[in-house]
Amino acid sequence: MTRLFDEHIIRNVKYLNGAWKFVTDPKNIGEEKLYFKSLDGGETVTVPSVWNTQSGLLKYEGVAWYEKTFYTDGGCLRFNFGAVMTYAKVWLDGDLIGSHYGGFSQFDFIIPNVEKGYHILTVRVDNSFDGQSIPQKKVDWYHYGGIIRDVTVETLVGISTLFNRLEYELSDDMTSVKGRFVLDMYNAEDGVSTTMLSVKIGNTTLFSDKISLDGREKREIILPEFTLDNIKLWDIGSPNLYDIVVTTDTDDLLDKVGFRKICVEDGKIKLNGRAVEIRGVNRHEEHPDWGFAFPQGLMKKDLDIAVSDLGCNAIRGSHYPNSQEFVDMLDERGILFWSEIPMWGWGFSQSALADPVVVDRGLEMHREMVKYYYNHPCIIFWGMHNEILTATEEARFLSEKYYNFLKENGGNRLVTFATDKPKDDICLEYCDVISINQYFGWYGGGFGDWDKFIKSFRERREVLGYSHKPVIMSEFGGAALYGYHTFDDVHWTEEYQANMLEYAIEHFHNDPMFAGFFIWQFCDMRTCLEAGINRARGFNNKGILNEYRKPKAAYFKVKELYNKYEKEKIDT
Repeated sequence: MTRLFDEHIIRNVKYLNGAWKFVTDPKNIGEEKLYFKSLDGGETVTVPSVWNTQSGLLKYEGVAWYEKTFYTDGGCLRFNFGAVMTYAKVWLDGDLIGSHYGGFSQFDFIIPNVEKGYHILTVRVDNSFDGQSIPQKKVDWYHYGGIIRDVTVETLVGISTLFNRLEYELSDDMTSVKGRFVLDMYNAEDGVSTTMLSVKIGNTTLFSDKISLDGREKREIILPEFTLDNIKLWDIGSPNLYDIVVTTDTDDLLDKVGFRKICVEDGKIKLNGRAVEIRGVNRHEEHPDWGFAFPQGLMKKDLDIAVSDLGCNAIRGSHYPNSQEFVDMLDERGILFWSEIPMWGWGFSQSALADPVVVDRGLEMHREMVKYYYNHPCIIFWGMHNEILTATEEARFLSEKYYNFLKENGGNRLVTFATDKPKDDICLEYCDVISINQYFGWYGGGFGDWDKFIKSFRERREVLGYSHKPVIMSEFGGAALYGYHTFDDVHWTEEYQANMLEYAIEHFHNDPMFAGFFIWQFCDMRTCLEAGINRARGFNNKGILNEYRKPKAAYFKVKELYNKYEKEKIDT
């Protein structure tokens, strides 16, 4: 898929982006009418994209079909989809090759013995929601539909490396690393194949030996442990990255990794042994002109604004896994990241949280997030869910299940979730960092209620025995309409939003209970009025920028504070 570097030099990779045939299927009759055999009519659209930005389809929710004719020299083909919103079924020349549920994760299908020539790839996309959906229908972002990230077809020859995961631990003095590679290997040939497998980090060869796989065998291979000395740590603003090169006689896979240690100690978040203050924003990977099919150039612009100008050292990917190339950019800039699955809020009833289908879908989303993002050093938080009913036993069962999975399989990361029920939450056992969403001064109360809240939650944290757990304000803020100014300090003005954020941020920064904060939110974003959430203009207007990245007064106030805090850190 698209990265900031080439993942393959030897392997043949062809992008299937660009023009696809497209037709909506509001009555869901496409399979009955054999659309997967031939998609008659329709129009030409561009992939990746969302259909909601097309004329007349802003509110369309349901089934649509995509068809692409492509040429191949044949052989064993691997079809990669960066992300499809939300449920995808895929056919090759009229034969079903697989399906995938979940709108923000990569998935792939391997098809052997494809003949040379022209072929037709057909995708049925369904972005509708029901009681077992993740997210549920009631959600505070827009229900975009479509093929939102790249589509590629790879030709696999001999033994290939599909994925790599580098598990490691730093030495006590953090000058050396002990690790091992876990590789997903696949033999594209009909019979037994043998190859020389080589793995390098930088210029150091860590493994070189022959391996054999049976015909069409897919196998996880765990390589022997290795030690690297005199390493350079990955850190905030110091993004030391190492190239990974995995080769066989017929294939290659390139990746990058950075070595760092994140932990909780004495109520602090420590990166590479020192306490850090998280100064971040929540960011939706969304734009009114592109939806979730977010251009790479705009990703860079967002980071230039948030990091180079505003002064953030962290971003929360609310509320779903972001594009690989965006996370690559964070790796390259030395910016911390919180990655989570789209299990959001009020839409999940107690019965939905207890539904085995919902629980298993969420667990599979965590598996996919860990699988595809494991080697990214910028990711220091795995987020399990956001604002679900964490005062219930159903949420407690689900949280325990997800927490145990992420601690066992997620590498050196902190696990958290965002709670909007800090007084009643019974799931705080299942997090390394307590993350709280509160909106005093907007949804209720006034600025002064922050003081009472902070005092009462500190007392509850001590009673629960969690004083060792740092606290992050994962969401706080209020809305402002871009360009709305008055002399009076009233809701919806840019001045009110700026004053609100200044008051809250100063309190969090000066209180040792808090390890940091993520402002809600980076920029205004389209939301779903049909979900019953009342938002002016049909946008969540709590951004310190508007949806076109124009700054509000709050932006300059936050910039002043973030840069002041950074200077304080340097001076001390």
